Amino acid sequence: MRGTKGPKNISTKRSRIAKLAKERREPLTTLAHHIDIDWMLEAYRRTRKRAAPGVDGQSAEQYAANLRTNLESLLDRAKSGHRYRAPPVRRVYIPKGDGGRRPIGIPTFEDKVLQRAVAMVLEPIYEQEFLDCSYGFRPGRSAHQALDTLWRGLMDLGGGWVLELDIRSFFDAVDHGVLRRILRERVNDGVLLRLIGKWLNAGVLEQGCVYHPETGTPQGGVISPLLANVYLHEVLDCWFRDVVKPRLRGRAFMVRYADDATLVFAREDDARRVMNVLGKRFAKYGLTLHPEKTRLVPFRRPPPRNAGKQGARPGTFDVLGFTHYWGRSRKGTWVVKRRTAKSRLSRALRSISRWMSAHRHDPVWLQHKSLSAKLRGHYGYYGITGNARALSRFRSRVVALWWRWLGRRNSRRLTWERYARILERLPLPEAIAVHSVLRSANP
Repeated sequence: MRGTKGPKNISTKRSRIAKLAKERREPLTTLAHHIDIDWMLEAYRRTRKRAAPGVDGQSAEQYAANLRTNLESLLDRAKSGHRYRAPPVRRVYIPKGDGGRRPIGIPTFEDKVLQRAVAMVLEPIYEQEFLDCSYGFRPGRSAHQALDTLWRGLMDLGGGWVLELDIRSFFDAVDHGVLRRILRERVNDGVLLRLIGKWLNAGVLEQGCVYHPETGTPQGGVISPLLANVYLHEVLDCWFRDVVKPRLRGRAFMVRYADDATLVFAREDDARRVMNVLGKRFAKYGLTLHPEKTRLVPFRRPPPRNAGKQGARPGTFDVLGFTHYWGRSRKGTWVVKRRTAKSRLSRALRSISRWMSAHRHDPVWLQHKSLSAKLRGHYGYYGITGNARALSRFRSRVVALWWRWLGRRNSRRLTWERYARILERLPLPEAIAVHSVLRSANP
C-alpha cells in the first residue's frame, strides 16, 4: 500500500534533513514534523515482515490487514507523547558457536515500524557525523568494504601491530544518561527524544516476568544499531582521530564494524600506549573491555627468504569471520591472506547438521533446494579471493553430512554409489569466490 506521495518524497525529505544537519552545527529541534502518514508507510515497507511476533502476538500480516488505520493511530499516539507506551521486548535465546546461548530481543511489529520511522529521521543527520572508519549498519556500507579497507591498510603499512577490541556485552552496557547527552548534542527534538527514552526503558519480558535494565539499547530493536553507532562514534572513533593519532610516533588506522573494532599501528610502542589507556577510556562511558579477547597481535610482514636470521613469526587475528595471516602470493611475495575462521566454519556446519536432522524426512528435492540456498549464502559472504580451500572444505563437509543424514531416513543403507547418483541428478553448488578480485577486474 502506498501513500499519496511515495518513497521519492521521503527521499527528498531525508536529503533536506541531511543538508540541514551539514550546514548547522547546533542541535536540530524541529524534526518530528517530517514523520507523516507517507513516512510511516515507507517505514512499514522497510520493516522486515517475516520476524517472530513480539509480546502482543501480532504478526505483520495481521497488522497489514488494517494498515492505514493502524499507522494513523500509531502516528497519533507517538506524537501525543503520553498516549504511546513502548511495549517490553520478548527475550529468547539461540545457540552460540561456543555451545552457550545468545539472548535475542523481539519487539512488537508495530514498535519496529515506529523505530524504523525515527531511524529514518536520525540516519541522514548522523551520516554527516560518522567517520569513514565506521562500517556497521550504515547505508551503502558493508562488512566486505570494512574487510577491504583493513586489507589495504595492512598491505600499505606492511603489517604492524594489530589491536583487537572486544567490548563485553556492549549492547547491554550502554549508559542511558550518557547516550541521551550524546544525542542532545545534535538532536533536541522533544518527540524523538521522548520516544527513544521510552524504548530505553521499555523493559524485557523473560519467562513471564518483565524487568527493566538500567543500561543497554533496545534488544532487537531497529533503532538499536544506530544508537550503538552514535555511542561508539564519540567513545572510540572521534577519540582515536582527535586525541590518539596526533600523539602517535608512527602511522595508525582503525576499522570499526558496529562494536567490533580493529586498530593497526606501525610501531609497537604506540600500540602498547593506546592499549594501556583504552580500559580507562571505555570505563568513562560505562563499558568494559574483555580482558582475554582484547589483545595485541604482532603482525609485521615476514622478512624475505634471503634476509638472513628469521625473526618471530607474525601472529594471526580474526575479524568479521575471517582469519588474517601472512602468506605467499603466486609470485612468491608476502601478502595478507584471509580464510574462514575455524569458529565460524564449525558453527556453520553445526547449524546445517541441525537443519538436516530436523528435515531428514523431507523430500530429497526439497532438501536439495534448501541446502543449495544455504551453500550459496555461505559463498555469498565467505567467497573472497584466496579463500577457495576453506570454501571447498565447507562444501565437502556438507556433502558428507547430507549422505549421513539421508542414510538415517530408514533402515535401508544408503551406499556412497547410490548417493553419488543422487548428487549427479541433484548437484550441490560448487564453491565459488563471489567477491573475486579477478572477477571484479574482468566483468
